Amino acid sequence: MSTYDELVPVLKKLRLSGLLQSLEVRCREAADANLSLTEFLYRLLADEVERRDGKQLDVRLRRAAFERPSTLEDFDFSFNVSVPRTKVLELGTCTFVERHENVLVVGPAGVGKSHLAQALGQRACRAGVAAHGG
Repeated sequence: MSTYDELVPVLKKLRLSGLLQSLEVRCREAADANLSLTEFLYRLLADEVERRDGKQLDVRLRRAAFERPSTLEDFDFSFNVSVPRTKVLELGTCTFVERHENVLVVGPAGVGKSHLAQALGQRACRAGVAAHGG
C-alpha cells in the first residue's frame, strides 16, 4: 500500500477529503516547480478553502431562492435615471449589513426594484451573508 493510499482514510477522518480533488495535481506541480513543503501545503490547503467557500456560497444562493441571477453590473441605470446610482453602488458594498441596517427599495412598477433587491441579496451572499430572495 502506498503512502497516497494511506493518506486517503486520514484525510477523510479529518474531514479533508476535498483535498483529494487537487492532491495529485499539486504533488505533480510541487515536483515540477521544486516547491518547498510549506508552499505545497499552502497551495493544497488554499484549494480546500476555495472549494469550501464555493460550496457555502452555493448553499447560501440556493437557500435564498432568488428568482434569477441579478447583478448590479447588469442594471441599466440609463433606463431609469431617477435611480440613485451612487447610493445603489454604496449599498453594493454591503456595509449596511455590518451596521445592521435595513434597506427598503420603493418606487413605481417597472423601474428595476426587484432586479436591484435581488442583486444586493446575491452580492450579500457572495460576501458571506445569508439572504432571502423571496
